[in-house]
Amino acid sequence: QVQLVESGGGLVQPGGSLRLSCAASGFTLDYYSIGWFRQAPGKEREAVSCLKISDDTPYYADSVKGRFTISGDIAKNTVYLQMNSLKPEDSAVYYCASPCLPIVVAGINWGQGTQVTVSS
Repeated sequence: QVQLVESGGGLVQPGGSLRLSCAASGFTLDYYSIGWFRQAPGKEREAVSCLKISDDTPYYADSVKGRFTISGDIAKNTVYLQMNSLKPEDSAVYYCASPCLPIVVAGINWGQGTQVTVSS
């Protein structure tokens, strides 16, 4: 059974940084894509970043390119999202997801979500 458990959200000032973690079980990162979506109030859930360790090029949404970095630790079966230069518009519930594609499709396994709030 696939389980995804996120941690690391919180309140941060604009320009600050946070690192999200997602511990996966029920599958191994070296064979499946995994990543992050987010959903702000009144908005659709959107893909933020996806990683497939066997591929060289992660996916990033245009709105986070140059600020967010996704990485994976196969030994810990954990994926991370380092978020720098955070903006108020990055505020949302962030969900770990596998498989991870640039769009929401049926069959995605979701974590419970972690709140990220960027505010002064």
